[in-house]
Amino acid sequence: MHKQHTYNRIARLYDLLDLPFEHLRYKPLRRALFEGVSGTLLDAGVGTGRNFPFYPRDSQVTGIDLSPAMLERAQQRKATLGTDVTLHEMDVMDMTFADDSFDVVISTFLFCVLDGAHQTPALAELGRVCRPQGEIRILEYALSQNPLRRFIMKLWAPWVRFAYGADFDRNTEHYLDAAGLELVEKVFLHRDIIKLLRVRPKIS
Repeated sequence: MHKQHTYNRIARLYDLLDLPFEHLRYKPLRRALFEGVSGTLLDAGVGTGRNFPFYPRDSQVTGIDLSPAMLERAQQRKATLGTDVTLHEMDVMDMTFADDSFDVVISTFLFCVLDGAHQTPALAELGRVCRPQGEIRILEYALSQNPLRRFIMKLWAPWVRFAYGADFDRNTEHYLDAAGLELVEKVFLHRDIIKLLRVRPKIS
């Protein structure tokens, strides 16, 4: 519930605070995130709906978020853009969807918000609702190995933790095996600080 409170508090200002990053950094990354995606799609941690313009036209999209205030902003964006998406208030660690519900699961900076204790259960839930031959795509930050960039990121870290409850160094790929998932590909989309993890359920 702590994360829900954080995002309920910041929802009204979220898009404004994120605006420079959205226009200068995130838009091309979102485009790459949805490249080649089709079928039934889950946007886990949909937030205010920043992914809406990038949804594939032929997909059936469902978005979930823990924060009612963020979802209210997403509903407004849905109405403005005419996006065909079904929105639910839901915890990624306790989803009500049936097993194998989605062809593709997308997560955009959600795992930056989840601490170590919550990474494995959240990943396991994504794996549960993803079809056996489906794919999970996770976009998240990484702490740069470049000394200057790393220093700047560490300066920003306390503000990011306060405002968003997020960290740059979650290392989500370390939790995949315990969650019954396997890494298909890890690729950096922006320098060495934003990475895309392409993941799939392990075939037993």
